[in-house]
Amino acid sequence: MDEKILVLIPCYNEEENIVNTVERLRSTCPEVDFLVINDCSTDGSAALLQSRGYPFLDLPVNLGIGGGVQCGYLYATRYGYDVTVQMDGDGQHDPAYLREVVQPVLNGECDMCIGSRFIKKEGFQTSFMRRVGIRFLSGLIHLLCGKRVLDVTSGFRATNARMTAYFAKHYATDYPEPEAILAACLAGYTVGEAPVIMQERQGGVSSISSFKSVYYMVKVSLALIIDRFSIHKTRGGKA
Repeated sequence: MDEKILVLIPCYNEEENIVNTVERLRSTCPEVDFLVINDCSTDGSAALLQSRGYPFLDLPVNLGIGGGVQCGYLYATRYGYDVTVQMDGDGQHDPAYLREVVQPVLNGECDMCIGSRFIKKEGFQTSFMRRVGIRFLSGLIHLLCGKRVLDVTSGFRATNARMTAYFAKHYATDYPEPEAILAACLAGYTVGEAPVIMQERQGGVSSISSFKSVYYMVKVSLALIIDRFSIHKTRGGKA
């Protein structure tokens, strides 16, 4: 790839996974740049990142996944990257599929491409209850904006420079993946999907427990509805 590509890796208490995640990316896609966003981890993540010499932002306060990723979008915009990729730090996203996620963006087919585990339905498909929740959110987004996206909670996604600049200014702070899809569609951007195979979390504990899953569904559903009917739903249109 001749284009400047930056991979953002959000990290919160991922000392069991972050080194393997970064090394897999470096060995599989040595041509891309990457930036780890350490969201005020309370474990040894920051020390590991520093000892390994990885480029990383060390946030002084915990901003959550949305705030952390938005910092990465700000960085990508400032340094003129053509494509920005978000890839989780827990080892679920396989960098072997990075080209599949990036290529539709490079081809101009969409402004944002989401790596979807539900197109071919191969690999780790998450739990039954989470699949039910994902299907519900997918249907809600389709109802609100007319766009059907299968894997609305996937954090494996690529954006072009315009979409990146938009997210640098407008990005949900709490579990933002479904809201980002709706916001992009309402602002006139195009969203696509590419098939990928994901793995189970390689270590540590997910930030979304059973109780938080219920909170997540309620919060995101309300946020999506509010976003759709807000008088500021377009947030200024395309950047």
